[in-house]
Amino acid sequence: MPYLALRFDVPADAFEPWSDALIAQGALAVDAGDADAGTEREIALFGEPGSPGQVWRCTRLTALFGGDADPSAALSVASSELGLAEPVHVIESVADDDWVRRTQAQFEPVHASERIWIVPTWCDPPDSRALNLRIDPGLAFGTGSHATTRLCLRWLDARLAPGARVLDYGCGSGILAIAAAKLGARDVCAVDIDPNAIIACRANAAANAVELWSGTPDTMPAGAFDAVCANILAEPLQELSAAFAMLVRAGGEIVVSGVLEEQASAVQARYARWFNIDVWGREDGWVALAGSRKRNDG
Repeated sequence: MPYLALRFDVPADAFEPWSDALIAQGALAVDAGDADAGTEREIALFGEPGSPGQVWRCTRLTALFGGDADPSAALSVASSELGLAEPVHVIESVADDDWVRRTQAQFEPVHASERIWIVPTWCDPPDSRALNLRIDPGLAFGTGSHATTRLCLRWLDARLAPGARVLDYGCGSGILAIAAAKLGARDVCAVDIDPNAIIACRANAAANAVELWSGTPDTMPAGAFDAVCANILAEPLQELSAAFAMLVRAGGEIVVSGVLEEQASAVQARYARWFNIDVWGREDGWVALAGSRKRNDG
């Protein structure tokens, strides 16, 4: 069955109201993009999906409807409910198989580190001898397509000791926790405040035939960890520094990412009280900081 795509441009602060209104009128999904993509006005956003403040000057909204729906009527009702004029728009037919192929084409196998590939389930592993993580894109962030994820995976590949007890804090899809388990960690915990992330993490762990614990931070098992991974953003990383100091055993290791290069010194300074820590790797303007827990906080 073909789908119908309704497209129009809205100011940055109007996307969410329009999205909510169209979903209420039967839209199956609503996507946002830069209306200026491909021009000199295009804006590259530096942040993870869902991060606050990540907007374009003008957002191109695309609402997907079933083939038997009436997008024009849905737009008319949404406009009335929002008290806004009906925007200039286009409606296009999108074939079912084309929509699926278009979505899947955005996610190809990623060679994340020397030993690790991230491979969507609809792709064959490029290297059957590699450590292949089967991860599909979903509601939770973490497909290996972002530099911050790859930096953490490279650190795990290079530094994780077999038999380590590992915490993936802000696990998203669970990709770091799954990699740790496949690299030989004996006890892996994955935590997130987003229920969708926990669901995705558990599903991906099952798909990769690994055992790990997943849940919210307030319910995670007690005890210190040999290694903590946190791929989130600079502000929450700084807020969590003291908590991570309590979670990493003396002499244990930590890697944090989601930090822009210009933010690295501030994050490092916040962690320096408890950790011997420095920039471990860089990619596309992002850094990962890594180090060890001091045996004496001094």
